[in-house]
Amino acid sequence: MSRVKKGKNAAKTRRNILRKVKGYRFGRSKKEAAAYEALAHAGKYAFAHRRDKKNDFRRLWSIKINAALRENGTTYSKFIGVLKKKGIALDRKILADLAENNPETFKRIVDQVR
Repeated sequence: MSRVKKGKNAAKTRRNILRKVKGYRFGRSKKEAAAYEALAHAGKYAFAHRRDKKNDFRRLWSIKINAALRENGTTYSKFIGVLKKKGIALDRKILADLAENNPETFKRIVDQVR
């Protein structure tokens, strides 16, 4: 079998890896081995944090709804419980948006639930 020199392919791979880690700190932006490891960790964290972002938003919606509800004389847990019992199908994202941008509409919903 003939010998295969992969200088051109190796250089292309190295160049692409180092281009992706541009701006990383310390040797991770200069050294190939460290760059590979940094990219592997970055991908892992990006995947996990895309999932975490959904939880963060749900938590934020609850906080916004609760703040608006306390102004209207009730609490989040009581409101959500009654909302479910009455079968009103408004999710937390919509409620949070109404509480923040349309307080009068949100107040009408709260009055209707009571």
